[in-house]
Amino acid sequence: MRSAARSTGSPGTRAPRGLGCVVVWLVMSWLALLAPLAWAQTGNAELAGFTVQRSDDGLIINYAVNFELPRGAEEALAKSVPLYFVAETEVFRDRWYWRDKRIASTARVWRIVYQPLTANYRVTFAGISQSYATRTEAFAAIRRGVNWKVAETAQIEDGARHYVEFSFRLDTSLLPRPMQIGIATQSDWALSVERVQRFD
Repeated sequence: MRSAARSTGSPGTRAPRGLGCVVVWLVMSWLALLAPLAWAQTGNAELAGFTVQRSDDGLIINYAVNFELPRGAEEALAKSVPLYFVAETEVFRDRWYWRDKRIASTARVWRIVYQPLTANYRVTFAGISQSYATRTEAFAAIRRGVNWKVAETAQIEDGARHYVEFSFRLDTSLLPRPMQIGIATQSDWALSVERVQRFD
């Protein structure tokens, strides 16, 4: 997805000669216009909302992800296996003469585990844990990001073109090591959504 998004940052591109080449160039230009809104998903996950805005404090994003746990993850959580969800962002500045420059990157990690003795769910984020009586309440704390600063004001160059790459996924690489064997390619564990969006 990144290569597709970066291809839009070439203001000096010229149309090839010849009618057939011109048609191809027009089609590629049209696709390039759609690249800032590109997104992809795997499993039962979708972005219910996503905004990027500049403020005096920096670059801020807000998002909401709707998802259903894959069967394998559902069974593991019921057996008190901790699951990990990761949200990541990378901010890029267009460069027509070279690959786009990454100017900032951030990540958030949540750990959720079911505790059968108390019949509740514990969510840990940024070193702070909180218990929830229901799974719905626990996942509500994971699904949304509000006022997440992903870049400093000084990192955004006035007059330049920028875009954000966002991803949210169930991270199987953080599972207990014996469980990681063989599940990376299983659809029962696939859950992710991605978005690329430009901003002024």
